[in-house]
Amino acid sequence: MSELITPQTLKGFRDYLPTAMLVREKLTDIARQVYRSYGFSPIDTPALEYANILLGKGGDESDKQLFRFIDSGERDVALRFDLTVPFARFAAEHSAELGVPFKRYHLGLVWRGEKPQKGRYREFMQCDFDTIGTTSNAADIETLLVIHDLLVKIGFERFTIRVNNRLVLNGLLDKLGLTGQTAGVLRALDKLAKIGRDGVIGEMTEKVGTTAEQAASVLDLAGLKGSNTEILDRLESLLVGSEIGLLGVSRLRELCQVAVTAGVPEERVQLDVSIARGLDYYTGTIYETFLTDLPGIGSVCSGGRYDNLAALFTKEKLPGVGASLGLDRLLAAMEELGLVAQTSTPAQVLVVCFDGDRIGDYCRIGRVLRQSGISTEVFPDAKKVGQQFKYADRKGFRIALVAGSNEFAKGVWQVKDLKSTQQAEVPEADLVSHIQGILAQSI
Repeated sequence: MSELITPQTLKGFRDYLPTAMLVREKLTDIARQVYRSYGFSPIDTPALEYANILLGKGGDESDKQLFRFIDSGERDVALRFDLTVPFARFAAEHSAELGVPFKRYHLGLVWRGEKPQKGRYREFMQCDFDTIGTTSNAADIETLLVIHDLLVKIGFERFTIRVNNRLVLNGLLDKLGLTGQTAGVLRALDKLAKIGRDGVIGEMTEKVGTTAEQAASVLDLAGLKGSNTEILDRLESLLVGSEIGLLGVSRLRELCQVAVTAGVPEERVQLDVSIARGLDYYTGTIYETFLTDLPGIGSVCSGGRYDNLAALFTKEKLPGVGASLGLDRLLAAMEELGLVAQTSTPAQVLVVCFDGDRIGDYCRIGRVLRQSGISTEVFPDAKKVGQQFKYADRKGFRIALVAGSNEFAKGVWQVKDLKSTQQAEVPEADLVSHIQGILAQSI
């Protein structure tokens, strides 16, 4: 007999047991619902792309993290590291059929060979939405509104969407004479939370080639604090003479004003000049979303404006803006916050197999409940009732139904609420409404 293979996953990859997978599916269902409510249409693209489609689009770090190989056809290919670059290729290839502006959402796996850490894996799902074909600030504002509505719909009340604009940062760099080093400076700035002020200054001077004074000026601007209005007013005075910088300030000011008009609580939108987003392709508004009760998990929904990405694939102008829900990071946060229900079945009701000779009746009532929209499982074996109740508790069913010869003779079912442990004898004619009443208490 051959030696058994040790069952294990690769480092940075994970299996999803039913408890986690049920929540994952619920989150993707919510994302689809919110995206569709704004008019975004679904698309899909291949997991594998030609390597030259992906290389150089996210910067040196992204290139290093690519899962890249030569396939059986001796083609240089790589697994997508996000859904935005493939979308730029997709839009360039299909723009004549799509028309613009085009609004899409895409839920799919992506792969990055980065160091695994809490809430961060090498294989993870992104839930993207984008608007392509317009430079209007209205699209940037709508992106903010979608992020906000998505987090609220998932069930969060305590979160902050931090926003900035690359034009503000570019304006400062232009005034400092650092236009040629923009990508390196912004990549270093994006590490501020990880390596601190001194670490960023060191990286800017040693790797990017700025002076210590120039690096300190960038960090001084990035460190502006106060209300959104106070920060905008300060930026306006600092960027006098920079046309692109003042355009960025103007766009941020309009975004904040419209968000308030649209009913978004002011405390949920926060200007943060320190966020730069590490990917090179961002050109305008950028977004990062943090949970108030677990900020250390990092941003759970990020994105921004990218006006030049599709230019690598077509001469047609296809500017875009969008964001992505980090599903696996959000799931890790929800698990840590105790927001994941400990259930491993999508069924709400378990029909106990009390008498093996009445399996037909158990299957019949199961179908009656399902046709009324109540997910129901029928236990397959006539085991001891106690064993079946243990199964129900372990799986997380809300209700158990029991009927034996006495109940069938009377036309009733014993309905046990497994959460409250209350039990009632219910006529079969009233069974659906009674169960619906119990389940309504869980919403």
